[in-house]
Amino acid sequence: MAARGGTSPESSSKTTSCQTHIRSVKPTLSKKQKALVSSGSKVLFKHHSFSLRSFQLSARGQWSMWPAFAAGQTVLRNHKPCSAPEERTCSPRLQKDMLSFLSQPYREIFEFFIDNFKTYKPLLSAIKNEYEATLAHQKETIRALEPLKAMVTTVSEECTQQMLALQEKEKVEINTLKQEKHHLLKFIDNMKEEKSSLQTQVEHLQMSVAEEYTRYLQEYGARKLLLAKLNDMHNEQLNVKQHQAQAVKGEDVVKLTLALKMARQDLTKAQMKLNAMTAEYGDVVPRRHFESLEKKYSDLLQEMKTLRKDFDQLHEEYGTLLEIHRETAEERDSFFTRLQEAERSHTPRPNWAKCSEVIPGGVERWDRLAKGKSSHQLVDVLLEEIGIGVLKEMNAFRGWGKGNKVPVHLRYEGEVKNKKPTKKDVVNILKDVWKEKIALDQQTGERSSLPEFFLSYLQKKYGDASAVEWSYTLYEYMRLCPSNHVMSSFYEILTGKDEEGNPEPFVAKLRSQYVSEKQEYLQELKNSLGDATEVDADDLKAAFCRIDPEISDQTLDAYIGLAYQVRREQPDQEVVPADTILERLRVGDVRRVGPSLRKESTTDFEGE
Repeated sequence: MAARGGTSPESSSKTTSCQTHIRSVKPTLSKKQKALVSSGSKVLFKHHSFSLRSFQLSARGQWSMWPAFAAGQTVLRNHKPCSAPEERTCSPRLQKDMLSFLSQPYREIFEFFIDNFKTYKPLLSAIKNEYEATLAHQKETIRALEPLKAMVTTVSEECTQQMLALQEKEKVEINTLKQEKHHLLKFIDNMKEEKSSLQTQVEHLQMSVAEEYTRYLQEYGARKLLLAKLNDMHNEQLNVKQHQAQAVKGEDVVKLTLALKMARQDLTKAQMKLNAMTAEYGDVVPRRHFESLEKKYSDLLQEMKTLRKDFDQLHEEYGTLLEIHRETAEERDSFFTRLQEAERSHTPRPNWAKCSEVIPGGVERWDRLAKGKSSHQLVDVLLEEIGIGVLKEMNAFRGWGKGNKVPVHLRYEGEVKNKKPTKKDVVNILKDVWKEKIALDQQTGERSSLPEFFLSYLQKKYGDASAVEWSYTLYEYMRLCPSNHVMSSFYEILTGKDEEGNPEPFVAKLRSQYVSEKQEYLQELKNSLGDATEVDADDLKAAFCRIDPEISDQTLDAYIGLAYQVRREQPDQEVVPADTILERLRVGDVRRVGPSLRKESTTDFEGE
């Protein structure tokens, strides 16, 4: 209530002290600043007497800090300066002037006013905050615009350089265009001169054409007159000729009539003669045509006779074939009937292909064993394979005893161990036995007993303890392998089935096999030597070792001595032609010691 009636003592004292402070500060200010401070203080003093009723609500419902007379110039609280027009209004002119000159002394004075004038402290604080915010915003704006200023300067320089470059480029283009324009102007002048020259020539040619046209027109008239004269002359000549012809016809009419009559008579005679010739010779053909037809007829007649003869012969053969066909059909029916009876009464033929499933080696080995064999032979082969399989599973044989009826090589009581050799080993042993027997017979001149020699050979080679075991083992293999020629032949002679005891077929077979193996062995040796024409002892030894790795040193020395015809203690540095070496080895006793490298893979199943 005191605020309405007048100024309170406290406020008057504050006003006095404020004025004193302003007087103390005034000497340091400029005239313009002093005037601004004085006017500001007057305004503040003037508004100090207003009551709170002079405040109004702003558009947003907040209290306005300005007096009531400053309507429309409200300042909103808590808003940034220079915001959108709908959010705040512009500051009064006094605020703008104070913003330009406000500095530290004025800030202190303003703070002093705020502290001493409690009534207007919110208003003054809002004004001060607004000024501070505006100043800070302006500083930030200036600080933000400084890089833009540098960038604008740089862009301006770049644009200036580009403009200069474009100007230089345009200068060059302008100069080029000017030169081109000058050239085109010259070209246009030349074309104009050429056009005028051509126009002159055209005018001259038009005059020449007019003169030629006049000349041709005159010549055309002259020719037309000449043609008219020629036509008149030709017509006159035709009239003269017609008059002369009429005069001649008048004189020869009688002669012409007589000549026409005679010509008609001759024509009648010729027509009659032609009709007679046509009637008499209408069916006659030329001789050449007749002879050709006659020859063709004779040829066809001869051909018909030949065909008739062939037909008769074929007819007879056809009858014979019909008879044969009838007999064949009857025989076929008879055989078919017998076949049906045989199928009903006989056992069906077995499927031998199933044997390949149980025979070692599979289909390939069975096909090799069964090739070219009959059913009886296939039964023997199958029994042989089964027997060998059973024989491999047996560990011992039962002895036959020691009676006189028991063969010498099988006389034993008790069990005999099965040595379980391969078929290949058995064949090699039998070959060696027979070769030793032949050598013994040749030395003694008498034929020895094979069973006794067989037993002595085994005792000599394997000892007395193992001789019986090998004898039983070899005997069982020979008995179960009739398909092998060596085993079957040896078995027949050993058991006495060969009535004459003639070993010649067996010996011939062994000799043939020995010769073929020897030739194959020497051929491999020749291939190992290669294209060498002369061979020394070292090369020959290396070749023997390549084709027969199991050859012993003793056998190798014997072969070298045979090839070079030298004794073992003599040096073997002589070089001999390869053909001579092969010929000497072919004459001597040369055989392979180890198995053949090529046949080793093919005899794996047969040797098991």
